[in-house]
Amino acid sequence: MKKLLLIVSLLFFCLSYSQEFKQQQRVWFAYTGQYKVSNHWGYHIEAQFRLDNQLEQNLQNLFRVGGIYYLSKSENISGGYALVNTYNASLDEFFKENRFWEQYQVNKKWNDNKNTIIHRFRLEQRWVEQLAAESNATNYQNRFRYLNRNLFHLLNFKSTNEELYAILQNEVFLNVGDNKVNSKLIDQNRFLVGLGLNYNNNIRLELGYMNHFITSTSANNVMNHTISVSLLQNLDLQKH
Repeated sequence: MKKLLLIVSLLFFCLSYSQEFKQQQRVWFAYTGQYKVSNHWGYHIEAQFRLDNQLEQNLQNLFRVGGIYYLSKSENISGGYALVNTYNASLDEFFKENRFWEQYQVNKKWNDNKNTIIHRFRLEQRWVEQLAAESNATNYQNRFRYLNRNLFHLLNFKSTNEELYAILQNEVFLNVGDNKVNSKLIDQNRFLVGLGLNYNNNIRLELGYMNHFITSTSANNVMNHTISVSLLQNLDLQKH
């Protein structure tokens, strides 16, 4: 089943190259924090800032919060709210999106617990503001996302608590139902390769290249070549 999910995810990535698209360069900065407060409960905080390649124009920012329920050491379910602001260049104005989300995630170790594969299944309910010359409206959209994320151990530094690892991941976005935001089945695909530094399994710093394919109903499809910089924290507050 896991191999099938990986193959399907990579198939969507390959299909994106069969489309005509406009190419752009982007830089993304992200912080993700997961904090465990009891054996089964925790919370999620996330902030992302997405800019042009000159780091001059803020194109999109995202803030996501939520609660986490830990089913086991390797499985959890979570859900919450996200606020997204996206820049519309033609109107020189930002439009807002309010989003609720629910997800299931499972992490599996292999190769003597050195490597990790992560499967994440997420549902989103999106209310997207539509900017117009005379009046603004809000369109509703359901979306499904599947992330396949692989972390490959490369080497340790001074101790086993300091690790360098490689990242290979792909996430496909599928529109579900009758959607006015984007009527196409495939909404986006994000393929990323990179390197990461892991300190004590609590803090990770990751740098990567992301090939970000975006479809559009009313305009050309877009291929963003994106430099991704991420800081991730995973803290058990019971131990602090």
